[in-house]
Formats: sequence, C-alpha cells, structure tokens
Amino acid sequence: MSKYKCIIFDCDGVLVDSEPIGNKVLVDMSNALGSNINLDYAYNHFKGNSIQAVVAHISTIITKPLPHDFVEEYRRRSYEAFKSNIKPVEGVKDVVNNLKIPFCVASSGPEKKIKLNLKLTGLLPYFEGKIFSCYAIQKWKPEPDIFLLAAKTMGFEPSECLIIEDSFTGVQAAKNGGFDVFAFFADDYNDELSQISDKHFDNMLNLPSLLTEN
Repeated sequence: MSKYKCIIFDCDGVLVDSEPIGNKVLVDMSNALGSNINLDYAYNHFKGNSIQAVVAHISTIITKPLPHDFVEEYRRRSYEAFKSNIKPVEGVKDVVNNLKIPFCVASSGPEKKIKLNLKLTGLLPYFEGKIFSCYAIQKWKPEPDIFLLAAKTMGFEPSECLIIEDSFTGVQAAKNGGFDVFAFFADDYNDELSQISDKHFDNMLNLPSLLTEN
C-alpha cells in the first residue's frame, strides 16, 4: 500500500510528450533571430521554465529584445504542431486508468494549452476539474504555489502528496513546498534530477511499483 494519498502530475513531458515539439518551435523561432542554438540546448535551458523566463534567456543570446508578438506567435505555432504530432507519454494511460488514489495535474502552461494537449492525447477525461495552471495564480515554478494550491484543492497536505516531475525547476518547486517528488526522465542532462528527487524512473509503467516501495 502506498503512503501517498494523492498524486500531482506535471503535464509537459510527464503526461504528454510535448517537450520535443514545443522546444523545436522555440529553437526555430529563436534561430531565425540569430541565436544559433539546437534542441539539446533548449532542453538544457528552457525545459520546465516559464515562457517569460525563456523569452528573457533568448533575449540575452541575441542581445536584443524579442519581437513584441514572439510569445503569441510561439503559442500559435506550437499549438498547430501539437495538433499534428503530440502523443501521450508511453504507458501513462494505463497508469492513470488504474490509480486507486486521487490525482490531478499542475503545470506552468496556460490552461488552454493543458486542456488542448490532454484532449489531443485522450487524457482529458481523467483530469476534468483537476487542472491547475500557474497562469491562474501568476506564480511559476520553482515557487511551490501551484503544487500547494493543487494539494489544498484536492483536500490533502503536502506530506500526503507525491509530485511527478521531469524538470529541475519542477523538482525544485516540489521540494520548496515540502513535497516528495519522483523525477521522470529519459535523459538527465546535467545529472541533476537524480540528485534532488526522492526517486527517479524512466518508464511510466514502473510508477505503480515505486508507489508501494517504502
């Protein structure tokens, strides 16, 4: 039996395989402005961060402000790319379908994006009414506010919840809020996630067995 009473999932890279898609759009757009970066660079510097932080970072690379409509255009291009290419993280449907405890999603993305990607991947029915977006409270990871809100709304204390995250920023946010956190990743680029998470795993189908380990 698991000691946890609620699971709070991040969305991008945990429930939906959106990171390669969204980051490619960012790379293409920033390279068109002269940044000369690649996808590995984006994973290393953008993953898990708010779009505001990403825009600020790209501005330092190209040494000038980005176009005023950069974020709007990024949203437009990425949403179109999601509609064509996004898939659920392998195994996640089986996991959420068989979970015996409450769960929800807490993401740095806008609620529109969260709902779109959950709908496109067939996951939305599992999370209806249990979606928490940093945009709703204007607080972003590594601040823990979105996880604290999710836990409180679901009716649990942080000590009763488990966070599933795939980014350093997200794991930091969980730890800053007093949560246990499992890091889900295929590539730990800077060997950081395994050092700061309570457990780590690279196959979503392994999560159920990890929940029962003490």
